[in-house]
Amino acid sequence: MSQSFLYLPFQMSMYKRATLDEEDLVDSTGDDIYPSSPMQVNGTRGPACCLNSTRRERRLLVLLCVVSVGLFVCLVSAAVFYKQGHPGLCLSQPCITVASVVMGGLDRSVDPCSDFYNYGKSRWGTFSNLWEQNMLVMKHLLENTSINGLSQAEEKAQRYYQACMNEDKIEELGAKPLQDLISDIGGWALTEPWDKDNFQEVLRIVSANYRTSPFFSVFVSTDSKNSNSNVIQIDQSSLGLPSRDYYLNKTAHDKYLSAYLNFLVDLGVLLGGSAESSRTMMAAIVDFETALANISVPQEKRRDEELIYHKMKAKDLAELVPAVDWMPYLTAVFAPVVLNESEPVVVYAKEYLQEVSDLLQKTNKSLLNNYMIMKVVRKMVSILDQRFQDAEQRFLEVMYGTKKSCTPRWKLCVSDTDSALGFAVGAMFVKDTFAEDSKAIVSVEDMVAEIKQAFEENLKRVSWMDSDTKKAAKEKADAIYNMVGYPDFIMNATNLDKVFNDFEVVSDLYFQNVMQYYNFSARVTADQLRKPPYKNQWSMTPPTVNAYYNPTKNDMVLPAGILQAPFYSRSWPTALNFGGIGVVMGHELTHAFDDQGREYDKDGNLRLWWKNSSVEAFKKQTQCMVEQYGNYSINKEPVNGIHTLGENIADNGGLKAAYKAYVNWIEKNGEDSTLPALGMTNHQLFFVGFAQVWCSVRTPESSHEGIITDPHSPSRFRVIGTISNSREFSEHFGCKADAPMNPRHKCELW
Repeated sequence: MSQSFLYLPFQMSMYKRATLDEEDLVDSTGDDIYPSSPMQVNGTRGPACCLNSTRRERRLLVLLCVVSVGLFVCLVSAAVFYKQGHPGLCLSQPCITVASVVMGGLDRSVDPCSDFYNYGKSRWGTFSNLWEQNMLVMKHLLENTSINGLSQAEEKAQRYYQACMNEDKIEELGAKPLQDLISDIGGWALTEPWDKDNFQEVLRIVSANYRTSPFFSVFVSTDSKNSNSNVIQIDQSSLGLPSRDYYLNKTAHDKYLSAYLNFLVDLGVLLGGSAESSRTMMAAIVDFETALANISVPQEKRRDEELIYHKMKAKDLAELVPAVDWMPYLTAVFAPVVLNESEPVVVYAKEYLQEVSDLLQKTNKSLLNNYMIMKVVRKMVSILDQRFQDAEQRFLEVMYGTKKSCTPRWKLCVSDTDSALGFAVGAMFVKDTFAEDSKAIVSVEDMVAEIKQAFEENLKRVSWMDSDTKKAAKEKADAIYNMVGYPDFIMNATNLDKVFNDFEVVSDLYFQNVMQYYNFSARVTADQLRKPPYKNQWSMTPPTVNAYYNPTKNDMVLPAGILQAPFYSRSWPTALNFGGIGVVMGHELTHAFDDQGREYDKDGNLRLWWKNSSVEAFKKQTQCMVEQYGNYSINKEPVNGIHTLGENIADNGGLKAAYKAYVNWIEKNGEDSTLPALGMTNHQLFFVGFAQVWCSVRTPESSHEGIITDPHSPSRFRVIGTISNSREFSEHFGCKADAPMNPRHKCELW
């Protein structure tokens, strides 16, 4: 079961490097609120920031500041006058400031009952802007070597960042580090004839030492049917392009396939091959990857985890996939842990692995070797010199419709350091950002309790579920474990240093540091295999602007990075906080009861704990959402209502629970003062706060990729799809029956 993350926006992920596979995460299961972009895997950056762009940005910033100050002054003046006849107004500076931002995002020319997304679309940029803000904080901390009292782990993070920023050294080394690595593995047919019988050895090396997954992925995670233990898990691997559709529907994706092939050819030339030999070899690689895409299983057919979970012994893999020498392979990947043939293994792609074995046995061994080396090369692109960066940028311009930008290198290096030493960076971030406002964490924890209570109250009113299953569902909701802000261990220097004690970092050799990280990550993964799952283990670093739910632990995590405006502020009206971070909390909680999360009981075990009558009723109720969202389209491409079902359930349940929690809060504490100049009730403000969180701008190419790969619906439909199912929204905005945002038939689940 993969984690459900709230969101991982395109703008945030474009600074990630190409060095992390799923195995690099200590625990790779869970559900998020923001979509993961393939750019997070592929990584990109532009050249050093251009002077002209910087000047334009400064002029734009000055203009925005003037406009903002003018709007702020007008609001203050209006508010003072307005207060005389409206004593219920909040005229504090934070209220006036947030009112100006909300007002700036509203489009009063749009009828909220016709199109609430465009009515309430924010200019905040929410996720991406907040991530940029957090990255600036991390940049300052990583560059400030004069900070007193840093732990050894925090000093390692600074050295790692410094090595990434040492462009002179990276340019001096050029392609040599990767060329030497390829030679150490055994070489490939790019620059000279290759005829070796070392398939098994190379597969072990690229998987164990460089954390790649050429034909299948192997990792350690919690056993879905025994949540008290970790187990080796095997699944289908990722492809070079974001989805199998890019390979199989060649008519629609010809330009992407051509750009991908040209990118690989460019890499081949940079590594010493001729243009002709590179194109011949890379064309064969793309054809082989197309064969892999053809046998891979679409994600919408993998949603029922009971059906795809297969537990067996390691020795049984030899019969399932005879093309791989499994015991030496697993021994290498999980060294120094001692394995035997009785080692339990969970397989999530049984039919795929059988077909992979057939494909490996009938494919030329030179081609297989070239493909495995190419997977390593793709992973190393972003840690090499500028020529490699430029080659990738040309590819990404086609893939995502982005123009080559002057992205400063520090953004890549901050994001990369957060990936490798995120909890050390997180310790610095929390001490700098949250030390003076520790009560904020407590207030957020109180909100989580309110959301949970509201969800359980809504659960009582669910008519389609039998009483016994409803009782068990309440017990599961009660048992959800909340982790807010950051893990406690990062604030203790001794404990933090212990985590990264085995990770060696130098100040001037970036490539070497990344290789050390792979070795470190492999040892951490192997160590997990013989330990029970750690309840307080985080799969996100504290500065991350995201949140997730993990079904095998039945926990939800809200990192410090998202506990800021525009999601949350202690000085804001309660309506905005419940419409922002409250909906995020409700979203993650509802994942425990979506079409996949519901299969796990309160202890995180995958088992049948619902009565059959409620299972059938659930499927009938969710079909409504499958059809609703399946009728939406972007650029004439329909949303996949099955693939996005889990996230759509979470969006709808999250809004409903957050609104109920807000109403409960009012009953206990009384109404908040309203914001000035908006002419809006706090109930309306709740829904506007929700809508403004989902502002998003994507190119047609990026939208196309999202339609194919993203388990979340496009931002527009996350707003209008959810709002149109909310009776409370139509009540407070006075929407007439059959208005676009108030259809007579509404999809209701939780």
